[in-house]
Order: sequence, then C-alpha cells, then structure tokens
Amino acid sequence: MPTLWSVTESFARVIHGLKVGHLTDHVIQRSKRMILDTLGVGFLGTRTEVFHKASEYSKIYSSNISSTVWGRPELRLPPTYATFVNGVAIHSMDFDDTWHPATHPSGAVLPVLMALAEALPPSPKFSGLDLLLAFNVGIEVQGRLMRFSKEASDIPKRFHPPSVVGTLGSAAAASKFLGLSMTKCQEALAIAVSHAGAPMANAATQTKPLHIGNAARHGIEAAFLAMMGLQGNKKVLDLETGFGAFYAHYSPKVLPNLDSHTWLLDQQDVAFKSFPAHLGTHWVADAAASVRKHLVTDRALLPVDHIERIVLRIPDVQYVNRPFPDSEHEARHSFQYVACATLLDGGVTVPSFHKHQIHRPQVRELLGKVELEHPRDNLPSFNTLYCEISVTLDDGTTFTERSDTFYGHWRKPLSREDLQEKFRANVSGVMSCDTVERVIEGVESLEDLEDCSVLTTLLKGPYPPKMISKSI
Repeated sequence: MPTLWSVTESFARVIHGLKVGHLTDHVIQRSKRMILDTLGVGFLGTRTEVFHKASEYSKIYSSNISSTVWGRPELRLPPTYATFVNGVAIHSMDFDDTWHPATHPSGAVLPVLMALAEALPPSPKFSGLDLLLAFNVGIEVQGRLMRFSKEASDIPKRFHPPSVVGTLGSAAAASKFLGLSMTKCQEALAIAVSHAGAPMANAATQTKPLHIGNAARHGIEAAFLAMMGLQGNKKVLDLETGFGAFYAHYSPKVLPNLDSHTWLLDQQDVAFKSFPAHLGTHWVADAAASVRKHLVTDRALLPVDHIERIVLRIPDVQYVNRPFPDSEHEARHSFQYVACATLLDGGVTVPSFHKHQIHRPQVRELLGKVELEHPRDNLPSFNTLYCEISVTLDDGTTFTERSDTFYGHWRKPLSREDLQEKFRANVSGVMSCDTVERVIEGVESLEDLEDCSVLTTLLKGPYPPKMISKSI
C-alpha cells in the first residue's frame, strides 16, 4: 500500500472506505431534512413545462431495467434517464437547497440513489442507513472539492456549481451505493470530470434545470462505465488541467485518513427556501417585507402611485440583476422583481412567478422605480451578504430596512414543522394525503428502515386522479 496518496486516490479511499458507523447523529438528522425537502421540490417540479419537455424527450430511451419518474406512474425509464428527469424536476423552479460554498448539493445525488434502489436486484437489500451513507458521501465530495478554490466560496460567475461538483458528487454516491472498489471509485471520478461543467449564461432559462439533471445522469453513467472497466486520468483531481480547469487558483489537498474523518455537513448546514427563486432574493424579500409594514397599515393597499424610488443595496451579482423580467425563470433570478412582488403582495409564493403575475401593470410600474447599489462591504457570498432596501415617497419620506439573515438560512434554520409543511404544500395535488404522511414518516425513520425500497415504493403513488400532467 503506498504511503503517499494523490488527491484523487485520497478521494477514492474516502468514498470506498466510509462506513455507516462513520455517520453522526447530526449528519443523519440534517441529511434527512435535505432528502425530504428535495423530494418535495422534485414532485412540485413535475408540474412544470421544463419537466414535461425533459420527460417527453427521455421517452425515446428504453431498457429491461427501469426506474420510476416521479409523479408519472405510467412512465418508467432506464435508471440513467429517470435520474436525469427527476433531477430536472428538482431544479425546475430553483426551489432546492443551497449550501456554502455555493451549490445545490442534494439535487444531483438523491435521484441517483432513488433510481438505483429501485432498479437493482432485491437481494441484497439496501437499508435506509446504506442510502444515508451514499447520500452523504455524495454531499461530502462536493463540499471538499469546493474548498480547493476561493472562487468557489462566492456566488458563481463562470460555471454553475452543481454542474461541476454535483457531477462528481453523483458519481461518488453511485459508486458507494454500487459497492465499487477503490480503484473503480477513482476511475468514476475521472470519467465524471469529463462530463462536468455548464456555463452561467444559461441561468434564468429553461436550460438551467438541465444542469442538475445532467449532473445526476452523468455521475451515475460514470459509475456504470467504471464498473465496465473504462479508465481515465488517475490524478484528475490533482491537476489544473483536470478538475482545476473549472476554478481559478486551484489548490487541492489530500483528504484526511478515515480514522480522523469529519463531515462537512456537521460543520455547515444548508439553506432551505421558502419560495422558488435564487437564494440571494430571499434577503431582498425579507427586507422588503419589513419596509412594507411602514407603507401598508391594516388592510390598505400599497400606495404605488406615491412611491418615488426604491433602492436595493445588494451584492453585484449580474445574473440576478434583471430589471424587467419577462419569463418565470428570469423573475426567479431578479432582485428587482422579488422586491416589487413582496412590496405589492406582502410575500412571494409559488404562483408569484406565473407570467400573468410578472406582467401586472402595478408590478411593471414599481420595477421602473427600482435602482441598485452595490456597497463595497456587501460581498457576493451566501454566508455574508445582506440586503438593505430604501423606499422613498413623493413627499420625501424614506423608509429603510435591512436583512442580514432570512428564515431558512443556515443561521436561522426552518423548524421541523415548517419544513414538513413546505413538503406538504409542494406535493399536494401530486401525491395522495395518506402517501404524503407516509413519505414524511419514512424519511423521518430512514435510519431504521431495513429496506430503503419501502421509500421508493411510496414514491410510485398512488396519486390523485386529477394530478396528471398539467404544467404550472
């Protein structure tokens, strides 16, 4: 056994070597919250146009081995394409969890494990702890990779992080669940790097959800190809021309030995969103809701005609600077729209991004009054950013409020009850009431399940008769 490990070898050693006994209670509890939330936003996403297009496209693929497409009991696909379509559903509304450094960690990993748990032979059984271990391996690999460059700590400018680290997290989770050898885990990472990467230019379009779907699909494909003996560069994570191609000032480090392993999820929790839009807009909504209390009393309406100017003091994040969004995807990536919708309606919800809501005359009037300022101390990091909003009336009165942390951020986490309520709201009309409660119970007791296929069976339905395939 060599005494000097490459970075890539050390990752393969951790993926292969981590056992259920390494999981801590804290990590188990946090990852179960991530799984429940991801399932909820995924099932909600099955009602979107982009999910419909992705699932229709994937019907051209068939296999003797198949997995369920969420929310579509009549549609089964090969595991790679069930993984792809379910991954698209998860990110179709930008409603999935967000971590620091910035990425959406769960969406590229959970669909892989759900598809494999259903498609693999029933013997040997995979327990709930097996699923939790593979899930956390996939999350851990993403977090470790993002700590190799300061660029990854900031809100992204070049590559969409889930398309980069998510692809390797998917490959790691699949490799763990499939029981690959250390050598084949190493090959799976090398193959996954050649599948990784999608540009930020496609943010705020229907293509962005494909980044998560592709990360999930390409990761599971990398594991399958490694099983078949395909080889790649055995030092792919060590090299600037390897994984380092995605990040400036790339400085990889060998992972610690397994006997001193600590989980990043133990140290850094995720954020859960209360409405489906870019995480940065949640500070804006929080500050705007506070300002609105000065402007609206009792049941009065917002005095739109008397508002002279709205100033948002936020980080300089160009892809979320959209003064007049035209589509739901642009509105989800618009500081300006979320501020105006909150001022006008008192909050932002799933229907807030319907096209007729975006194009209301009062919304467009307010959008024309918004100005952005970028204070030097307001850096583009989900760990430190803030939003300050000032609304000036035509009589010269100005009201200012600031949000440093919103409810749902890792510094102010959603309660267990509110996370479950978010899940219920997201799957209502897609899943029967009885199934909803059984899924919640199944995730809550996941570490006690002897066979995790109990959960995948629940995800097949039954579904309410009225739910099939209307896009929202």
